Amino acid sequence: MKTAVIVFPGSNCDRDAQVALAEATGKAPAMVWHKDGTIPDDTDLVMIPGGFSYGDYLRCGAMAANSPVIAQLHAHAERGGYVLGVCNGFQILAETGLLPGALVRNASLNFVCKPQALKVESANTAFTSAYAGKEEVTIPIAHHDGNYMADEATLDTLEGEGRVAFRYADNPNGSARDIAGVLSENGRVLGMMPHPERAIGGHEGGTDGLGLFESLVGAVCGCIG
Repeated sequence: MKTAVIVFPGSNCDRDAQVALAEATGKAPAMVWHKDGTIPDDTDLVMIPGGFSYGDYLRCGAMAANSPVIAQLHAHAERGGYVLGVCNGFQILAETGLLPGALVRNASLNFVCKPQALKVESANTAFTSAYAGKEEVTIPIAHHDGNYMADEATLDTLEGEGRVAFRYADNPNGSARDIAGVLSENGRVLGMMPHPERAIGGHEGGTDGLGLFESLVGAVCGCIG
């Protein structure tokens, strides 16, 4: 399984993503600089890490969504490649149109940073097959603009098509319908605010994030999903 991490100015979780992918796949990911890097053609999964791309100026993820590498990201997704956007990566995916909705200021207007209980909505996805459906897991969050919003028709579509991957057990930011992560129509693009790459080895406080990466390995190799 070949993976890549896109790095923007202001990314600060790219090394966490690198470690998580290397541990899950046994191979270090390609680290792709947003401006002049290239996503290798044979990449199975592209991860967009958390952080504060371009200092979160203008609107979180908006400037990164216009970076030269985004055309390559669209091409990767269009040919059926997997994409994982975490925190700022989720914001970027929403800004590019690869995922519906938007991430806005937390309802409390405060930055939240804590271990967060989530419910896995379904184990029948490429990102969640290593979990049990409706399983509760704990994965860290750290964000100021994680309040997921979409119009009612979009929310109904996400619910009806089984595209809500994770929900907050105790909504920390005001997200519509407690949504913590959503999938694309083909199920191969996931955006989520919690940080699974920060819960893979126990030393961070848990291992509940590892199942997401194990699920992807299984999906790519044809073992699962």
